[in-house]
Amino acid sequence: MRDIADKMSNKTIKEDFGIDMQRTLHLIRGHDLVGTMIAKAMERGEFNNLEGAGKPLNLEENPFEPAELHMVHKILKDNGYAPYWIELGKEIDILRIKFNKDIDYFKRYTWIIFSEKRSSAAIRRYDLKKNDFYSQSRERLMEISKKILDYNVHCPISLGRANFDVDDEMSSIFKDIENIIETSTGKQNK
Repeated sequence: MRDIADKMSNKTIKEDFGIDMQRTLHLIRGHDLVGTMIAKAMERGEFNNLEGAGKPLNLEENPFEPAELHMVHKILKDNGYAPYWIELGKEIDILRIKFNKDIDYFKRYTWIIFSEKRSSAAIRRYDLKKNDFYSQSRERLMEISKKILDYNVHCPISLGRANFDVDDEMSSIFKDIENIIETSTGKQNK
């Protein structure tokens, strides 16, 4: 941290950013100071005999929860209810797992179709299924992406999820499937 602070204290940077840079440098140096003080105290053993040391934390109680809502939250929790964003997160995970399984299934199906010589009618049927699969995959990815956006709006900031680009995901799926087709048909031609 100190190296970063020293590099940032360069005169041209100070001139360019003025008071904001001074505030940032102060915070970086202050953070380093506190970290150093904590490390030295740990070395001296000042944290060794604290009350509750070595015992598990009680995570059942939320110290930030208003007292008047404690009983309501306990009843909801005891009956299996969770905040909307937690339920939505579980739903996103389930949808993504199912989607990934369906992609794997279709890849295996593609490999089976192209592992042997097939009639042109079979290839046409496959192409129709493939186009339908691509269309459904795009819709499902858009649904998952929208749910992630909704999740990020409702959850605490620190627990947000990274979203993905639907076009990039579709491109990856398309390349994987087309690669299976090329590899399988190449083996047939040999």
